[in-house]
Amino acid sequence: MFENEAPTPKSARTRARISDAAIASFLERGYADTTMRLIAETAGVSVGNAYYYFPSKDHLVQELYVRVQREHGDAARTALARERGLVDRLRAVVDTGLATLQPYRSASSGFLTAMISPDSPINPLSRESGAARELTVELFREAVDGAPHRLPDDIARLLPDALFIAYLAIVLRWTYDSSTAQRDTTRLADAGFRLLAVALPFVRVPGLHTAARELLTLVAEVRA
Repeated sequence: MFENEAPTPKSARTRARISDAAIASFLERGYADTTMRLIAETAGVSVGNAYYYFPSKDHLVQELYVRVQREHGDAARTALARERGLVDRLRAVVDTGLATLQPYRSASSGFLTAMISPDSPINPLSRESGAARELTVELFREAVDGAPHRLPDDIARLLPDALFIAYLAIVLRWTYDSSTAQRDTTRLADAGFRLLAVALPFVRVPGLHTAARELLTLVAEVRA
């Protein structure tokens, strides 16, 4: 894995080895059956050393979240460079997100079982998940800010946070979608983006503008 990479400190290589071992175990055995001892054995380090770099298994899940989201960012920005329309750019973020998650789909239901509690540190809305969450919100912000649109400034500012919540709902549907190539999720996303394309121009209407701002503010509070 490291043959073509620039030299890195031993501690960085050890940390990466532990992270790689954890991700491999999550994919092979699932979240519940992956233990810190197993991760340490696979990485070739002591259990104490594994805990030194990652105080718990949940910290390794957060490492996975950030890794996946960075991959998502690379793919999304490539796609965004080809799109100008606002809805097309938002769709590019969602599509590349699902594509990036595809290799992890087989293990995703186990993560969902563990993260469903509001108090779970691996819940996407938890304080601990803040780094990965901010990376996702920033992608939606780039999609909005880089599009030629006439959205009111307050709506454009609030929209990325609301889109993050919508994205989580799509990912949840995709995770449990047993249709071929998750086509039912694609149909759901298509319908949602068609509705968004129709609705967005109306947020400039004074009464609807106020209602839209209140709704997006409430959604942002869910995210917080």
